Amino acid sequence: MILENQRMRLKSALLAAGLGLAIVPATYAATATGTLNLSITIQASCTVVSATAINFGSMATIAANVDQTSTLTVNCSNTTPYTVSLGLGGGTGATVASRKMMSGANLVNYTLYRDALRTQLWGTTIGTDTVAGTGTGANQTLTIYGRVPAQAVPPPGTYNDAVTVTVTY
Repeated sequence: MILENQRMRLKSALLAAGLGLAIVPATYAATATGTLNLSITIQASCTVVSATAINFGSMATIAANVDQTSTLTVNCSNTTPYTVSLGLGGGTGATVASRKMMSGANLVNYTLYRDALRTQLWGTTIGTDTVAGTGTGANQTLTIYGRVPAQAVPPPGTYNDAVTVTVTY
């Protein structure tokens, strides 16, 4: 019986507390508003992601054209117009039409093109011999077409060059 009385008192106390809360008026009835301003600036950007090396192989003579390609990957922000140029390389006397791989003072001529037929030189003059595109925000690939033309055989050796890839945006 004592336990039953305690339960009844607890129920009554809880009921009274609940009723008391129900009749208490809200103390925060008014509101105020303001504005939160936000901004972000997205800048145009481009990167040269990668360029596969061009290896023209090993040979004893250069009696005919030797053709190879490279895959150049660039990434430019969405809607950003860009232009890709290829430098002359480091070979002595190099031009866009005749770049030079070197082994000491010896040279092997080669040329880089924008098209598979190898008729459009790839150089450094924007609007003339470069490749233009518009960024998508994703990687985009371009093919560089290389050719070592038939030429007098230089002395044996390993001939190298490095060409700078420039993306202007």
